[in-house]
Amino acid sequence: MTHTKKERHSVKKRPPLVFIVTVIAFFVMVATMLLAVAFVYLIGRLPFFHFAPTEKTGLIFILVEFAAASILLGTVISFVIFKVSLKPLSRMIQALNRLAGGDYRTRLYFGERKAGKALADSFNTLAEELENTEMLRSDFINNFSHEFKTPIVSIYGFARLLLKGNLPEEQTKEYLTIIEQESGRLSAMATNVLNLTKVENQNILTNVTRFNLSEQLRRCVLLLEKKWAAKNIQPSCGFSEHMVCANEELLRQVWINLLDNAIKFAPENGQINVRIYERPETIRVSIANNGPKIGERDQPRIFNKFYQGDTSHASAGTGIGLSVVKKITELHQGRVWADSTEQETVFWVELPVRLP
Repeated sequence: MTHTKKERHSVKKRPPLVFIVTVIAFFVMVATMLLAVAFVYLIGRLPFFHFAPTEKTGLIFILVEFAAASILLGTVISFVIFKVSLKPLSRMIQALNRLAGGDYRTRLYFGERKAGKALADSFNTLAEELENTEMLRSDFINNFSHEFKTPIVSIYGFARLLLKGNLPEEQTKEYLTIIEQESGRLSAMATNVLNLTKVENQNILTNVTRFNLSEQLRRCVLLLEKKWAAKNIQPSCGFSEHMVCANEELLRQVWINLLDNAIKFAPENGQINVRIYERPETIRVSIANNGPKIGERDQPRIFNKFYQGDTSHASAGTGIGLSVVKKITELHQGRVWADSTEQETVFWVELPVRLP
């Protein structure tokens, strides 16, 4: 079901919480007064209580006046007390309502007291994450639709030119090459989306075997030879033989994505270095290039789904590859992170040598 922006941001107005609680307190006191009057009236009708009718009437009148004054005073006091004590709760409810209505910039502040600060920090973190998710969703719609539309338009345009015929053989070959490349981009996007869906729905690691990690990395580098050769890059694979226990097919996706990312952002005649560092319990793989530094703002978000630091679309991509890398690494009880400086950007993958 879709909602317009106005509908999403509309919040149903409710009476203030302090008003509701005060009304409840008022009716409780009224009920208490009626019970007290009824009790006194019943007591006065018992045979061993001897009051003159006028005395009974006067006593009940005094009790009613006293009870009414108590109700009035109690209601005022309740309102003041509840207004002060429930103010943070009311603010929290109002903030939650605004958040539910789509206002993700809502923030709370309850002072520097430990409990209030912890509550406000938790709420503000939630609001910030929801705001980032909303931004990410919008960015994905814009970025993915752009990346998806561009090759389709190219394929359509060049296919129409080829259908017209009467083109020189060299031009025909050029157009067919472009169609092949754009079809490959579409295929890669579809594959990445399917891989992400697959690993996101997988919580148990299966098909774990012991294999040669060094050989797998060399094969992945060779598989991308066309890409790094086109930019005159000479990869450096300085490592000996290392074994690891893992899902070989899933781990292959990790290296392909990281190597492809390194090639994409490496400059012409640049460098790519692949290293392996083995410890008693863990094994680390580093894939580095001498491309541009990842911005400070982008570094914490590069592993988010569909996030792209390059909003200009100067380089092809959908922001899916690194999300796949992170999920596969976590399935292997490992971790992945990036270190980026002006001179070098390094992606690290740490895995246990043996899975329990």
